[in-house]
Amino acid sequence: MHHTKVMDYFNLYAEKFNLRKYINLNTEVIKCCQTADFKETGRWQLSLKNVRDGSTETRIFDGVMVCVGHHAVPYYPLDDFPGVEKFQGDKMHSRLYRSSKPFEGKRIAIVGTGNSGCDMAVELSRNAKQVYLSTRRGAWVFNRIMDKGVPFDFLAITRLNSWLMINMPFIMNPLFESILNTRFDHGKYGLKPKHRVLSQHPTINDELPNRIANGTVSLKPNITGFTETEVIFSDGTREQMDAVIFATGFSFEFPFLDKCVVDTTNHESELFRLVWPMNLERNTLAVIGLVQPLAVIGPCSELQSRWATKVFKGELKLPSNESMKVEYDEMMTGMKKRYLDSHRHTIEVDGVSYMDSIATELSCKPDVLRLFVTDPLLAWKVLYGPFTCVQYRLTGPGKWKDARKIIMAHWDRMWFPLSGKEKRQSRPFWMNMLIIAFLICVIAWIVFKVV
Repeated sequence: MHHTKVMDYFNLYAEKFNLRKYINLNTEVIKCCQTADFKETGRWQLSLKNVRDGSTETRIFDGVMVCVGHHAVPYYPLDDFPGVEKFQGDKMHSRLYRSSKPFEGKRIAIVGTGNSGCDMAVELSRNAKQVYLSTRRGAWVFNRIMDKGVPFDFLAITRLNSWLMINMPFIMNPLFESILNTRFDHGKYGLKPKHRVLSQHPTINDELPNRIANGTVSLKPNITGFTETEVIFSDGTREQMDAVIFATGFSFEFPFLDKCVVDTTNHESELFRLVWPMNLERNTLAVIGLVQPLAVIGPCSELQSRWATKVFKGELKLPSNESMKVEYDEMMTGMKKRYLDSHRHTIEVDGVSYMDSIATELSCKPDVLRLFVTDPLLAWKVLYGPFTCVQYRLTGPGKWKDARKIIMAHWDRMWFPLSGKEKRQSRPFWMNMLIIAFLICVIAWIVFKVV
């Protein structure tokens, strides 16, 4: 969705659950440290600053969730670009980009073919004189909108696909690459990377091939140097530039926390399941949203938050610090085997399996095999349908009585804003069972006749 729609959703959510009274805007956390009696109470002392008048205060909390995410600190690998300090044109990180208007009629180089870099290249190409998109490795580019206008995540991110991608990459890599090359040949467009499609975080863009084809976006290899007015590329070409935008990603850090609590050296979190510090006497601090899932970040954060509140309240216990460290090392080893060696992939996870691991702790993971016995239609939707966090409301703590109804109506809910039609009601459970029984009888009859 457009960012204004996301903001509308946040506002509606805050109003629905009466959250505004708990939100302190224009407040900076200067320091978050353990209280003197932390071993007994697990409490944290926060030093806060009002950014409007500069006043400060100290407050004590029983638990802390750190929710600043991983898109807060721009990552500038300037050592990789000799002479960049000599360049007299505009230099900026993609985080500061707001509008294409200041770049009208200019020649612009964009460094990086992640989602931000490609989005900016497309938008800027409509008004700029020329856009040059520099890529070190290339990228596999997915459509936002897939077959018959269905969003990418509805078709690609399912429980079944997740299992296949983890356990049968030798099948899924060529399958996905074939689908992507059917849309446009990545090799002929100069985008084909050496790595396989499942080894990177997906780049999703509908318009980039069109902009490359009409010449408003020109692909370039890695930048090897700068002069006062030019950018030098690894193929030896030079281009006059008015501006360079570094879409080189982000670092994550927590300057208000001591490194003994959370150490983010080398772009690694040192957190158990990317949530829990592994060296505290009491587990009363959780990091929420420091994860890059092959799914949507919101549902991951929601499940992390459910887990954190259970632990804070003493309803769930974490393993020992030693056990958590062993599992963290295993997780990082698995990441390095699957993904490219890049700072952006140190928190990359498969969304379904990652959320299932937390849901197991919460006893709310859906039992698909059992569902195939008790509710085959729902089981089919859970396994093969779009993956959403409502699946973790079917059972266990936090169960919703309408969770099944919501899952069965996912496709109607997705199309409704476009068609404006009334949502179709799901068939009653008994009718679904009758249909399944009828189909089984038909199949059995055909098999009997053939035999």
